[in-house]
Amino acid sequence: MEVTRKGAICTRESELGIVPGSMGAHSYIVRGKGNPESFCSSAHDAGRRMSRTAAEKQFAEGDLAKQTEGPICRKDKGVIDEIPGAYKDIDVVLANHNDLTEILHTLKQVVCVKG
Repeated sequence: MEVTRKGAICTRESELGIVPGSMGAHSYIVRGKGNPESFCSSAHDAGRRMSRTAAEKQFAEGDLAKQTEGPICRKDKGVIDEIPGAYKDIDVVLANHNDLTEILHTLKQVVCVKG
């Protein structure tokens, strides 16, 4: 059986994958557990908790600079819709998917290219 995945990664047993965090979050290397109930799929990222428009209305450039301290990335109005606060917490998302994937490595965000 072939599965088309939109917004998900393949997590067949022992298959490796990457789950990126937001502009200010860690990313992860994961190993699939082959859970048939999920069609051997898992989240491909944290997912948005608010729309791009809502993020642009709620946050300013100062918020973006504060939420992306550390990584080298754009910190201007043109990428406010990608602010970390617009996304779910990647650690919580992966904890909720622990029956689908095993975290092998945590990657520290150093550079993020947007736009």
